[in-house]
Amino acid sequence: MRPAAVAGRARRRRAAVDPAGVPRYAGPVQFPLVRFARAAYGSVRRALTAAALAACSLLGAPSAHAFIHVVQPGDTLASLAERFYGKIQHERLLVAANALEMEGGIRIAPGMRLEVPALTYIRVAAGQTWKELAQKLLGGEHRAYALADANETKAWLPPPTDAEIAIPYNLRFVATGNETIVGLAYRYLGDRKKAWMLDQYNERKGRRLLRGEVVLIPVVDIVLTEQGKQEAALALDLAHQELAGGDLTAQREVQQELGLLDVDMQKARYPEVVERGTRCLGKGRLTVPQRARIHRQLLEAYAALDSLDLARDSCRAWLKEDAKAKLDPVQLSPKLIDACGGPTQ
Repeated sequence: MRPAAVAGRARRRRAAVDPAGVPRYAGPVQFPLVRFARAAYGSVRRALTAAALAACSLLGAPSAHAFIHVVQPGDTLASLAERFYGKIQHERLLVAANALEMEGGIRIAPGMRLEVPALTYIRVAAGQTWKELAQKLLGGEHRAYALADANETKAWLPPPTDAEIAIPYNLRFVATGNETIVGLAYRYLGDRKKAWMLDQYNERKGRRLLRGEVVLIPVVDIVLTEQGKQEAALALDLAHQELAGGDLTAQREVQQELGLLDVDMQKARYPEVVERGTRCLGKGRLTVPQRARIHRQLLEAYAALDSLDLARDSCRAWLKEDAKAKLDPVQLSPKLIDACGGPTQ
């Protein structure tokens, strides 16, 4: 072969790879038939082992944030997709995210908890790279291309410091044995040409999908509607409370302390009232009646100890927490009335 022909082939080979080491495909993905044949007719033992290892690796990869929706009477997957995304066709995402296609299809029912896919947004710290972010947020450096592409840039260009970036949602799909990477790219990403990216994202190297294998699909087109954002905020706040569980523990502990607080007040042990009351307030998010009761006792204790500024603060907090509270001269001493700024008109 002539030197000029060899040099030309080398240039074409280099042009097919971008600076991040990711192949550039000009058209629809076309894997060599040899690869499919090897994957399909190779050793059964090697294929099953590879499938098991891939599933374990993919299931362990972190996902973007999602939120939980408790199904209500009248909810359908189509109505939920319309409410959360403004796109009825996104019901397929809800189906896949909740494995509702298993065993011939599972119907949703009131009370079911559905995972609703959503994007996560973070700010880039100084010095972070796409590979570092992809490893931390998507489970592997090889997913840097998809992360950069989701943010309309290239993996070899460093992300700007303090830039807000979107993290794709890793949609987990379990193969039945009848799917192809090209088909999944069209179904969930809307473009068959993204099949090569989906193949690279899952490090498949052109292997045919086998039954039971897990494929992660980086979904980006899931911007929430305003109603979706509101429900997501409420759901995430509830999830935080469920995970913490500290408020319930604190409320139960304080409920037991309130009886002792009343005893201290009846016996005029004002320093003990202050100590116990402030300790209870510091335990966590108490109920409104609990906070009102504590502040009412602190008002009287501080007034008895001539700490009028603190008594005034406790009075304000008591009146804020208890809408029915009144500065009634019949029930409160003149000292408490003065500490609160005079009787209620």
